[in-house]
Amino acid sequence: MDNVFRKFIWKVKGKTVYGLVGRSGTGKSFRSKLVAEKYGIELIIDDGLLIMGDKIIAGKSAKREQVFLKAIKTALFDNEEQREEVISALQKHRFKRILILGTSERMVIKIASRLKLPAPSQIFKIEEFASKEEIETAVQIRNSEGKHVIPVPTIEITRNYPQIVYDSMRIFFKKRLPLPWHRKVFEKTIVRPEFGKRGRITISEAALGQMVVHCLDEFDETIKVKKVLVKNEPEGYTLTIKLKVPMKSQISNVLKELQRYIADNLERYGGIIVNQVHIEIDDWT
Repeated sequence: MDNVFRKFIWKVKGKTVYGLVGRSGTGKSFRSKLVAEKYGIELIIDDGLLIMGDKIIAGKSAKREQVFLKAIKTALFDNEEQREEVISALQKHRFKRILILGTSERMVIKIASRLKLPAPSQIFKIEEFASKEEIETAVQIRNSEGKHVIPVPTIEITRNYPQIVYDSMRIFFKKRLPLPWHRKVFEKTIVRPEFGKRGRITISEAALGQMVVHCLDEFDETIKVKKVLVKNEPEGYTLTIKLKVPMKSQISNVLKELQRYIADNLERYGGIIVNQVHIEIDDWT
């Protein structure tokens, strides 16, 4: 009932939520301002931050965290103080449209719910705004160099997170008229997160198992991990995850999404390269 009432209130206020999804490192943050410009979106939620124009107005960057679990919790607004700060800012600022970035539709919907926003009315895929070649290049840079993008000017990042700043870039959004003063310029900051500064990371099987358990709990708390088998190979980690699943669960319909969700979050917040994720249903309850 509370969820229905909340949706009604936001509808009366004329607020619309959009999502932009894509696997980790495909360039969502890089292209978020272009999406916002195209659809007249005033606010962006990206990795724990609430961004308006060139300003961070609330939240905490997941890229500042040093370990996987804290980073993913920050990105999902698991911390009550951070969550309430952003909710308060949303209530104070006048806006009509907001864009939430995530690695999956499920992640976007979860963030919207935690911030007391209505479910997204439209969710875009990164493939709608970037070519296959551009996405592959972005992923390669992420995996080899550990570089991330925050869609605000460098000066805005250095105020709060000077130690993670790596470089900056300027991109141009072309207006219809080919004149210099009809071009929109965006500055973005390239950062190396705390969890990605140590080169290729090796991690214990027990720690990886804990990360997988957390991912499963965020994805669907009714699914339980029985065992995680890990192989550390030159091309990355291969995981075999054995699950205990309720009989009523429709997990077969979301297996690919679950595999991608686990791989993306381990890469994004654990700073490791995941080669494959195998999922086995070991027990039905």
